[in-house]
Amino acid sequence: MIALALDIGQTRIGIAVSDRTGSVAMPIKVMPTAEVVNLSRPFRQLVEDHEPDVLVCGRPQTMAGEDGPQARRVEQVARELAARLGLPLEFADERLSSREAKRILREQGLSERQMRGKVDMIAASLFLQAWLDARNGKEERG
Repeated sequence: MIALALDIGQTRIGIAVSDRTGSVAMPIKVMPTAEVVNLSRPFRQLVEDHEPDVLVCGRPQTMAGEDGPQARRVEQVARELAARLGLPLEFADERLSSREAKRILREQGLSERQMRGKVDMIAASLFLQAWLDARNGKEERG
């Protein structure tokens, strides 16, 4: 089971994918939101290359676990993409994924400017990994 994860932002979308066993998430790339939403050739090629079985999108929530201000927009974009790609849609809690992604990149010595293009795909891989672990019955490690 291959899962394709999207961290949907207004400007950029971070993309991650799982391995064939559905146990390891890997960051792939960041693409402009317009390219993904319009199913541009590069995005369609990426989908064809990975042949996902499910689309997993991050759901922006507050720390209290309620839908955040962007949740409705993200949910609408996700539903439209899943329908157009012919994939089942799942949502994953993306709370703190961007903060954790920045922490990881900072530890690797990247500046804020160098991080800009990478945070979203790392965040997508983090919430995808948590989703995979939950699906496979593994407890989150903290």
